[in-house]
Amino acid sequence: MHRVFLTSFAFLLAAAPAFAFQSAEGTVGTIVIAHGGGPEWDERVIEVANQAETGGPVEVSFLMGPGAETARFQDAVARLEAQGVSRIVVVPVLVSSYSGHYEQIRYLAGLTDTLEEVMMHHLHMSGIQRPNTNLPIHVARAIDDAPELAQVLADRALAIAESPTEQALFLIGHGSNSAEDHAAWMANLRPVADRVKELTGFRDVKIGLVRDDAEPSVRAEAVLAARELIELQHEATGRPVVVVPILISKGSVSNEKLPADLEGLPVVYGGEPILPHAAMARWIESRVRESLATVTAEAR
Repeated sequence: MHRVFLTSFAFLLAAAPAFAFQSAEGTVGTIVIAHGGGPEWDERVIEVANQAETGGPVEVSFLMGPGAETARFQDAVARLEAQGVSRIVVVPVLVSSYSGHYEQIRYLAGLTDTLEEVMMHHLHMSGIQRPNTNLPIHVARAIDDAPELAQVLADRALAIAESPTEQALFLIGHGSNSAEDHAAWMANLRPVADRVKELTGFRDVKIGLVRDDAEPSVRAEAVLAARELIELQHEATGRPVVVVPILISKGSVSNEKLPADLEGLPVVYGGEPILPHAAMARWIESRVRESLATVTAEAR
């Protein structure tokens, strides 16, 4: 059921702008890495990775879930090395660079030697470890404030809105545990919300994070704050508020937790996550280019 091992994209080389993805030493390999979930969750990541035209081989890896044991990071690196790449760019399919999972990826790439005990335990449970390689490995930024995210959220919102100019939109996400990381998430997502408003014409666009992995009292307060904002949006417009999740793929959060959090509110909730969407394949390509540009600049 899992198609988690993406082999060389040789069939794309002719069409892809390969020159933009080459390092001075040769071909660049890419690892698209995500949190992971069930088969449906993972398949959405694989689908968008298949669409990315990097001009070089692409592999997919997962940090958790059933796919993590069969798509281990070290195995993805080994397959790319066997294909003769000169360096590897790791693209984290995470909403934010300010998360424990992003630190897991930095640890695996050898960019840090410290990792929270819980995050290290998750890796060990799936048999994931640092690769045995001499290849340079670069970790790109997560989605953060990417313009492609705004396009996806705009499309998701317009698909379920009746009259955007008369309605408000609420973007609701997972969020982080710590106050510092929460602030960083919001700093990245506020300009995304502004761009979504420009693209869609919604009367008002706001963001809320439920801080799903935080202590129950912290999560409950975050949900209450989100509900209060939605109620204010409804009072201002007199129309149901369109609610779109800022989540990578479909799972228990989008299908069960958020609907429960929104219960009783005057909302239209579609539940369609970020993936799959063609804009996110372009985002993968942009992160590879960005990483290689940084490498080139540092070499000067």
